[in-house]
Amino acid sequence: LVFVIAAVIAITQGVRKITVQYAKRVVGRKMYGGQTQYMPLKVNYAGVMPIIFAWALLLFPATIVSYGFKNSPTANRIAAALSTGWPHYLALAAMIFFFSYFWVATQFQPTQIADDLKKNGGYIPGVCPGQATSEYLHNAMSRITLAGAIFLTVIAVIPILLYRALQIPYAVATFFGGTSMLIMVGVLLDTMRQMETH
Repeated sequence: LVFVIAAVIAITQGVRKITVQYAKRVVGRKMYGGQTQYMPLKVNYAGVMPIIFAWALLLFPATIVSYGFKNSPTANRIAAALSTGWPHYLALAAMIFFFSYFWVATQFQPTQIADDLKKNGGYIPGVCPGQATSEYLHNAMSRITLAGAIFLTVIAVIPILLYRALQIPYAVATFFGGTSMLIMVGVLLDTMRQMETH
């Protein structure tokens, strides 16, 4: 439990710092810029949303089949296969991966970030401003998202594996991972940050 909580905190807080250099410019009698800053790219950019989307989409067909065809043994077998078993876990893992990348693709805008950097005189050392910066940020975020998606898949599957393989009661197994763990750690970290700012 301690290891899982530590891993969740590490991945939730984990960022890749992209160095951003700002060119010096003179406005009136003052000189602006010339400093180095960092752009943090979060490892778990999507948060808990891919797990929630994956569970919702996996449980929806099983619920429809079980309610729509209550007396059919074939429908009951299909509903059971959709809600438990290795096909269910493989589909869950694939959907978490898909929604991790989908969330990053819809929320993270490397072209806009590259344009804002260019307008403000900022650049990433060794990367040309504009399109090259956008591609660099996109590639960096894709690699980081892979690590975040693997982490989310492991956290989502840990309670199921503990329940199935080790015969641990499901109520106890859910303490070792899942969306509740991610939400709890995220809320506690956010509360600590707000307390520190006050």
